Amino acid sequence: MADALQEILEVPKDFLKDGSQFINRCQKPDRKEFMKICQAVGTGFLIMGFVGYLVKLIHIPVNNVLVGGA
Repeated sequence: MADALQEILEVPKDFLKDGSQFINRCQKPDRKEFMKICQAVGTGFLIMGFVGYLVKLIHIPVNNVLVGGA
C-alpha cells in the first residue's frame, strides 16, 4: 500500500522536475528568428483567409442552386 502511494506521489514530482528543466533550457528568440516566425504566421493567416474566401465564394452560388434562389 505504501509503495502504491509512493508511486502516485512520485508522478507530480517528476512532472515538475521535467518541466523546470525544460523552462531552464528555453531561450528567447533573437530578432531574426522572431521576424521569421512572424512571417510564417502571417503567411499562414493569408493562406487560410484566401482558402476561406474561396470556399465561401463557391458555397454561395451552390447553396442558391440547392435552396432554389431564395
